[in-house]
Amino acid sequence: MPVSIKFFIPQNDSLIIMDTKRAAHHGSKGDLTKGEVKKHLIRLTVPMIWGLLAIISFQLVDTYYVSLLPGTEPLAAISFTFPLTYLIFSFTMGFGISMSSVASRLIGEGKIETVRSVVTHGLALVFVISMAIAAIGVIFHDTIFSLMGADQQMTALIREYMIVWFAGSVFVSIPLVGNAAIRATGDTFSPALIMCVAAVVNVVLDPLLIFGLWGFPRLELQGAAIATVLANAMAALAGLYVLYAHKRLLCFGQELKANSFSDSARRLLTIAVPVGLTNAIQPFVSGIITSLLAAHSVHAVAAFGVVNRIEAFAFIVLMALSIGMAPIIGQNWGARKFDRVHETLKLGIGFSVVWSLLIAVVLGFLAKPVAALFSDDPEVIGYTVLFFWIVPVSYAFGNLIMGWASAFNAMGMPQRSFAMIVIKMLVLMIPAVYLGDYLYGVTGIFIAIAAVGTVSGIAFHIISWQSCKAREKLLQEFPA
Repeated sequence: MPVSIKFFIPQNDSLIIMDTKRAAHHGSKGDLTKGEVKKHLIRLTVPMIWGLLAIISFQLVDTYYVSLLPGTEPLAAISFTFPLTYLIFSFTMGFGISMSSVASRLIGEGKIETVRSVVTHGLALVFVISMAIAAIGVIFHDTIFSLMGADQQMTALIREYMIVWFAGSVFVSIPLVGNAAIRATGDTFSPALIMCVAAVVNVVLDPLLIFGLWGFPRLELQGAAIATVLANAMAALAGLYVLYAHKRLLCFGQELKANSFSDSARRLLTIAVPVGLTNAIQPFVSGIITSLLAAHSVHAVAAFGVVNRIEAFAFIVLMALSIGMAPIIGQNWGARKFDRVHETLKLGIGFSVVWSLLIAVVLGFLAKPVAALFSDDPEVIGYTVLFFWIVPVSYAFGNLIMGWASAFNAMGMPQRSFAMIVIKMLVLMIPAVYLGDYLYGVTGIFIAIAAVGTVSGIAFHIISWQSCKAREKLLQEFPA
């Protein structure tokens, strides 16, 4: 007898469950207030690992192929782009987190028509904002990268990549937000599959367009950007197709009430703005660190770009875990099942510490061969090895903040996440890296990163746990 997977198709005011293939015995997978927490966490996290691996692979693959071009300058150029592209990506991710939070809660309340309006309006809003960001990026491109420490020659090289990237940035935003809406229905497989296919497209197109293989023009940095835009465009179209044809979460014409746009925007922006600002702070500070490193050498900048990508790849599991935790915490927090919230937090924190220690040991021992995968320049390798001999000591504590930020967003308290990141990155990190640079140069910058990660991680873990308990007590005394 074939087993079935649950697709949630909204129609009128109810959620109709259609059977396809796989796992009918699992019951309603969308209800995370019942069943074993560990199983829910694994089921939601594993597909996200593959999806996030695919997203991260875009930067990693671009970096690898660009590193094969002659000279250090192309690698340094793409390293300069990382803080800005990540800044835009992070702000868009704020809309994704907001979409997932708002849509999942509305689905739980049975307000299906409102879900459809929010999803449709949300995608339209993100499209308009993305186009505005693209226009600003193209107009002020040279000024932005000059402020980041790039000289005139480097800025011209960066322009080859970023003008194309800005022009297609809407195709980065739409999949992030659209896939978040799909995940709100309890389907984490479809978004992961979409991004994995897009990643394969990028892997295939990159060498063809960068090096001019098989009759394609040799476009170098511009080719890397075109490959990324085309792959993301495919992901955007696939995501919209799933939302419209399978989930029926898009509406048009008379179905779409224009006067509800302000309500949809309010629901989304209430969460998206603080979360987006929180996410944007990290790349902003990375930009400052990049400018400090640029004052020392282009090799230090190239190395920092390499370690950023390696770290993103190494901690993809923890990023997936934090995303998987969110709906479990959110549903159980809303249902006042605080024991399940505690269990989710304990499982997440425990795994985070173990994984962080493992990655620290691996990168410490394998720093040189890992660095050599991205550059054959001795100075770039040297700076990369130096980073991985210093910073990983902070991973076990520093990564706790990621989990707590996700938890607070799920609980409807994005202001707590915002406060944590502001204090860590703006109040502590910026002065620390300037001081470290003044005292010990590049080594001092890396020491400062490790010190702030350790101190802030320990402090915020203690404060967050107490804050969570206090909020729980308040909700028990004064239930909504």
